[in-house]
Amino acid sequence: MAEEFDVVVVGGGIVGLSTAYALTLARPGVRVAVVEKEQGFAAHQTGRNSGVIHSGVYYRPGSLKARYATEGAEEMVEFCREHGVPYEVTGKLIVATGRDELDRLQALARRGRENGIPVAELGAAQIAEYEPEVTGLAGLHIGTTGICDYPAVARTYAVLAEQAGAQLLTGTEVTGIDRRADGVTVLAGGRELRCGVLVNCAGLQSDRVARLAGDEPGVRIIPFRGEYYELTEERRGLVRGLIYPVPDPAFPFLGVHLTRGVHGDVHVGPNAVPALAREGYDWRTVRARDLAETVAFPGTWQIARRHWRYEIGELHRSLSKRAFTTAVQRLLPAVTAADLVPATAGVRAQSVARDGTLLDDFAFAGFDPDDASSPRRTVHVLNAPSPAATASLPIGREVARRALAALAAGA
Repeated sequence: MAEEFDVVVVGGGIVGLSTAYALTLARPGVRVAVVEKEQGFAAHQTGRNSGVIHSGVYYRPGSLKARYATEGAEEMVEFCREHGVPYEVTGKLIVATGRDELDRLQALARRGRENGIPVAELGAAQIAEYEPEVTGLAGLHIGTTGICDYPAVARTYAVLAEQAGAQLLTGTEVTGIDRRADGVTVLAGGRELRCGVLVNCAGLQSDRVARLAGDEPGVRIIPFRGEYYELTEERRGLVRGLIYPVPDPAFPFLGVHLTRGVHGDVHVGPNAVPALAREGYDWRTVRARDLAETVAFPGTWQIARRHWRYEIGELHRSLSKRAFTTAVQRLLPAVTAADLVPATAGVRAQSVARDGTLLDDFAFAGFDPDDASSPRRTVHVLNAPSPAATASLPIGREVARRALAALAAGA
């Protein structure tokens, strides 16, 4: 027997749950269901990251990432404080270890200030005031960066949404979507869910869900695995807070960095290597369908052509602990291979266009309240990698705004 809802949200990560929470706040009494194929929430990107509340210093001024990260970081701290979620505003260092990085460091400082973020520029001697074991030629200190427990944040969103009437359905995988003029029918876990609007927050599966709903997203999710180590317990004292290298602007990853978590552990990494499955958290996990789609997609080969030197370095560090240790020692000379033990890996859902362009900003598709020609009945979150957890409250509001507008337009 069909179950009736106003909005069905596919995906129980932090973005899907923040959307459900935002929907219940924006329209009390709205009928919302969240469907998640895993047995619990936050099983993938949300539960497999280093827990950083990003300040927004890296992102292009005026972009959604810049706006939502700076806004979201402040909101996330307040949300954690209000709801008793572990967090700490630690600040972080970005350190230049080579002269070729100094101009990029200066550009990063300017970008941060354009985004309204307080940035302190440090000389070599000043770095030690924050991190005595770190060496570098110059650095930036970003005081608004923090850390929190994102799985706990996601669970809190879920509790708040459920208390407001949302239905949360885990172990419920979407197998079919039928979009009609008068609504959408979602087949999931043997249930038939009818709704006015479908919201796709499926992360690593978001392009597939979009196509299942009859929309061509124009991008493909290419999975990149982030491999981490962590410092042994007796060596955690080498790091006080968060330590980052100067990122390469040509690639969307931040490089190997060190992050002290809210529970005292210190993550080191990640590498960014191609995953052999969309949920492939190690080299042994291979899924033929995922791999075949990645290999057949033209954008994959364009990425390889443009970034092969970078990826060779990432693969080398993945396969050689010695090479990984050497990369860490540029920032933290005292660390040794014996100080590093393997930690949980994650997979980034990176949206890539057919020409190999890696989508840099958050990207939405489907119904757009500002475009009368946009398709109705669906809203898709097509690109929401880091800093989506930091920005989850403003992202959730934006997706909820689109979903409620789509609901009104389809009534």
